[in-house]
Amino acid sequence: MLTKRCALWFALLAVLTLVACGPAAAPPATTAAPTVQPQPDAALLAALNAVDPPGEMPSVRLGESVRFRVSQQMAVVNDGPGEPSKQNLWVALIQTRPPYQQVHSVAIAPGEYDLVRDEYGNLYAEFDFSHIQPGERIEVRLEYEVEVRRVAFELGACQGELPSENTRAELHIEAKNPQIQALSAELAAGKATACEQARAFYDYVGENLLYTFNAGNWGAQAALGEMGSDCTEYASLFVALSRAAGIPARYFEGLRYGAGEGEPLEHAWAEFYAPGTGWTPADPTLGRHEHSRTQYFARLPASHIIVTEGRSPSTLRGGSYIAHLYWAAGEARLRVVDFAWAMNPLH
Repeated sequence: MLTKRCALWFALLAVLTLVACGPAAAPPATTAAPTVQPQPDAALLAALNAVDPPGEMPSVRLGESVRFRVSQQMAVVNDGPGEPSKQNLWVALIQTRPPYQQVHSVAIAPGEYDLVRDEYGNLYAEFDFSHIQPGERIEVRLEYEVEVRRVAFELGACQGELPSENTRAELHIEAKNPQIQALSAELAAGKATACEQARAFYDYVGENLLYTFNAGNWGAQAALGEMGSDCTEYASLFVALSRAAGIPARYFEGLRYGAGEGEPLEHAWAEFYAPGTGWTPADPTLGRHEHSRTQYFARLPASHIIVTEGRSPSTLRGGSYIAHLYWAAGEARLRVVDFAWAMNPLH
């Protein structure tokens, strides 16, 4: 967990960035506060399920489903002698996303927040904690019940037009970079369909990147160097290579459950658009081993929960999962601490 703070005239700007692919780092110990008890929220549940129906999906085989109880917690503390003039906390919310996941219940505490939607359609709870007093600690807790489905996509002939959206270069997905364009063209050469090209990009990422958990936010181009890569770079490079070839691709961050791992892992993966099939998943990080390569291309087990779409959603201000922003004239020192996830299957 990485916190960045920059002085802006007499204001402090704090953005909390969580690195995917592993559990959040242990924060400093703080004074205990009463545990908040979220209450189920029917109106919020309706908002999280307000998605366009996918229609018929004959190319998708749905396997077994697993229901998880997912909880997310954190606290905002004021270590300074004064109050901030303004303070906001944005928390990305888990939504229903067919055919992968459906949210069956949700509860958030404190219950006073606004719902904000970004350019990708991600939904956030925005808390206004401007009233926080010196020495005060505000607990935030979210609880969900989410059903996750195992999916397998039949790619078929993979012939037809490709849509134009999700093909542009963007921050950390440098699809117009000459190195990435040249590599994309080299890998795509001789491949007759978009599916064959996407598989070539997927195989290249899995075979050539060296997995190294890092606290950086490097992106696709940096993955071609010797700086090391974790799931964010694996997914970013796959998306960038696909977009460089004109294949729509998009990036996701969320959670991954693995038996015996205890707390869930923060993780990143991708989708590409396959003509005749539609949006199709690919997890090049988990497919980096030859024995698991086919298990994570055009298929996913019932273990991945999407939290956000997009490499750099504007609401998160360069971070992942949450963003924290406050202004103060040196009298308030605010931190987000004790950030943690829990994800347990319901039997």
